[in-house]
Amino acid sequence: MYSLSLLAKIKDKQFIYFTNHIPKHLKQNPSGNYKEALKNGAEIIEINLSGEKLREYVLSLKDENTLIIEEGGRVKESETGIKLLADEINEYCKINNLKVFLPSGTGTTAYFLAKHLDVEVLCVPCVGDEKYLKKQFEWLGGGEIPTILTPRKKYHFGKLYKEFFYLWKELKKSGIEFDLLYDPIGWDTVLYYGLKNILYIHQGGIRGNETMIKRYEYKLGKEGIF
Repeated sequence: MYSLSLLAKIKDKQFIYFTNHIPKHLKQNPSGNYKEALKNGAEIIEINLSGEKLREYVLSLKDENTLIIEEGGRVKESETGIKLLADEINEYCKINNLKVFLPSGTGTTAYFLAKHLDVEVLCVPCVGDEKYLKKQFEWLGGGEIPTILTPRKKYHFGKLYKEFFYLWKELKKSGIEFDLLYDPIGWDTVLYYGLKNILYIHQGGIRGNETMIKRYEYKLGKEGIF
């Protein structure tokens, strides 16, 4: 959301973002991606629809002057940019005998990387399960797909897990800050499977950590941990 709001601002375009829920505390105290997107002029609309019904409603608004980008960038146009990424890392991965690993939401990045890289691409589902991820791959074009690893256990996307927060803090000691939604599941999977010789794709989105850290402070504070 933040990245698209900034792009729209640079291009002097109107940016409208539809979602089925904005937490009350976030509306009252904007922070993170939500706050920055609003500052960039984003119009964020809360609508009482979800899943396929929300998707169908938004698609019904399309006209010749409108570009609709689905959740997680799950559009075939994403292939252009992801191919550029593949071109940048392909030779390095081959020379160093590396596989590519990344956490996946809709799996769009993993799918197109697998299509354009000469090395194996591994991913772990963070939003849905393996079945959900395969459905996304089929929608994008099917064929050869990334290797899907099952998480250590079933995690609910967006729910707070104190072990993820501790893992995130430990990773930050390396000098690299990761995001608090996808990357903890990603790194937990790396550790669980003992993966080595991988190129890990950073998920970005660390601006949203501001909101996530506040949520963790509140949760762990109530438990007398933070």
